Amino acid sequence: MDMPNERPASAGGWVVSRNGTAAFRTEIHAGAHTLAADEPIAVGGRDTGPTPYDLLLGAIGACTAMTVRMYAARKQWPLASVEVAMRSARTHAADCAECADQGPLAPLRLERRVVFEGPLTEAQRERLLWIADRCPVKQALGRGTVVVPAA
Repeated sequence: MDMPNERPASAGGWVVSRNGTAAFRTEIHAGAHTLAADEPIAVGGRDTGPTPYDLLLGAIGACTAMTVRMYAARKQWPLASVEVAMRSARTHAADCAECADQGPLAPLRLERRVVFEGPLTEAQRERLLWIADRCPVKQALGRGTVVVPAA
């Protein structure tokens, strides 16, 4: 059951998001790290951090880059860098405008661009693109995500 009056600590695997009185600005605590999320000024935020969708895109992009890096390192391939660019036409503000009255949203369509740098063969580049699709965060979202109250 969700416990709105209790604040879980960011230890023990919890990632805690807390919104105070500063409009939409929300601090995210993950272990020893603190991030901020916000909405653009145009929708009532203060633009002090990425939007929730930007953070989601960043999480998928980061996971993709790390997955590719791990694979290339294991194979000892000459990958100098990998850049993953992600985008979506969806916005948190638009999706949330009437979220209490709407049914489920349509599936989220994301676009991805991956650029490899280094003296890789064409076969290595093709394999790394295949590996990019195996990013665990992308796979978890693609299989469906269920959010349940904590025990």
